Amino acid sequence: MTFTKTILITGVSSGFGRALAQEALAVGHRVIGTVRNREAQQAFEALDTSRAFGRLLDVTDVARIDGVVAETEATVGPVDILVNNAGYGHEGIMEESSLEEMRRQFDVNVFGAVAMIKAVLPGMRQRRRGHIINITSMGSFITMPGISYYCGSKFALEGISETLSKELAPFNIHVTAVAPGSFRTDWAGRSMVRSARSIADYDALFDPIRQARQEKSGKQPGDPVKAARAILAITQSETPPTHLLLGSDALSLVREKLAALGKEIEQWEKITRSTDG
Repeated sequence: MTFTKTILITGVSSGFGRALAQEALAVGHRVIGTVRNREAQQAFEALDTSRAFGRLLDVTDVARIDGVVAETEATVGPVDILVNNAGYGHEGIMEESSLEEMRRQFDVNVFGAVAMIKAVLPGMRQRRRGHIINITSMGSFITMPGISYYCGSKFALEGISETLSKELAPFNIHVTAVAPGSFRTDWAGRSMVRSARSIADYDALFDPIRQARQEKSGKQPGDPVKAARAILAITQSETPPTHLLLGSDALSLVREKLAALGKEIEQWEKITRSTDG
C-alpha cells in the first residue's frame, strides 16, 4: 500500500531529480523540489499545481538551507523523505585539474548533501521516522581514469551514508545510498564540467575515454523513469537497503571490483597480518 508522503528532492530540473519528482507526483506524493531559477520553479510547479512545490536553492549556499527547509516544513509539512540528487560530474585527469575544480565538486556533491541532511534531521529525529536517500554512483565503488574528483566525492558520500545509517538506526530513520550506473541523463552532457587537456603524456590513455563518453551520452542503457520507480519502491519498504545499485552495468562492474579486491587482499594477507604486535 502506498501512503502519501512529503518528499524533498534537490535538483529537480532534469535527470533523476525530474524523473523521480514526476513519478512521485503520479502516485500521489507531495514533492518539494529545489531549483536554481524562477523559470525552473514555475516549470516544476506546473507539473502539479496542488502537490509540486518549488523552492529556489543552490545547495552550495549552505547558509540558506536551514531557513528554506524550516519554511518549507512550516508551509507544506514535515519532510518524510529527503533525496539528495543535486550534483554534477567533473571530468579531467587529476594532474590537469585545478584544486578549485575539486573544491567545487565536493561543495556540490558532498557538502551540499550533508547540509541538507543536517537541516531535516532534527525534525525526523523528533518524529522518530524518516528516510534519507543519497544519489551516489557506481563511481562510489569503481573508478575510471579521468573522473578522480567525481569518484572521490561519491566515495565520500557513500561512506557518510553508511555511517549515518548506523547513527540513525535507533530513531527509525533509514539511510540509503543509491548508486546508478550509466543512465540516459545529462550527466555526461551539459551537466558535466570538463577540464582542458594540457599534458600530452595522457593523450593515449584519456583521449579515447573522453571521446567515447561524449559519443555515448544520451545512449546509455539505463532508463531514468525506471530508476525513479525503483527508488520509490524502496521508500515503501520497512527495511530499505543501505546500498542500492541501479543498472546491470553497475552490478557487473561492482561485482568485478569486489572480486578483484578480494584477490588482492588474499595476495597480500601475509604482510597485512605481519603488523600485529
